[in-house]
Amino acid sequence: MMQIHALDKAQLITDVQLGDHLSHAVTQGRRSDFALMLALLSGDATETTPLNPPFPEKATESDLRYALNLPEPTRLVAEERDYELCGTQADAFHKAGIASARFNHCVTPSALHFPASGTHDLGEDVYHNLSGHQRRQLAAENSKTTELDPVNLYNQLVLAKRYQELNVKA
Repeated sequence: MMQIHALDKAQLITDVQLGDHLSHAVTQGRRSDFALMLALLSGDATETTPLNPPFPEKATESDLRYALNLPEPTRLVAEERDYELCGTQADAFHKAGIASARFNHCVTPSALHFPASGTHDLGEDVYHNLSGHQRRQLAAENSKTTELDPVNLYNQLVLAKRYQELNVKA
């Protein structure tokens, strides 16, 4: 068999350089010799494979906005500050016209949708078509959900269980 001390010294390019050693290893069932010769013929994967990917795994929306120099997206639902912004824009419209209002909107855009407040997440037209009894019932249902105190919930459950155990024993 060939005596090679390092893979760098082998300098094998094709299996022809091995002569009949490769075929003898296969026919005689010498798996380790065949594996060694195959490894000598194979290139080093770490020399040709890039370890760092050329592109980042996934670009986020904020990264793309920064790279393309785009502004933040317009909010869909109004927040508390949007009412003040719209008041400023309306004032700009009354004092200086549509160009000033449009400029003010471009500098500080307001939300696109201003839902009605105090309608228990119903549309304004639906809420105003409800009877007074149904409105009071909605208010009572929503107040029950706000009575839960998540900070003291565990203590409330322990007290309720103790009270229940006392009633069962009595």
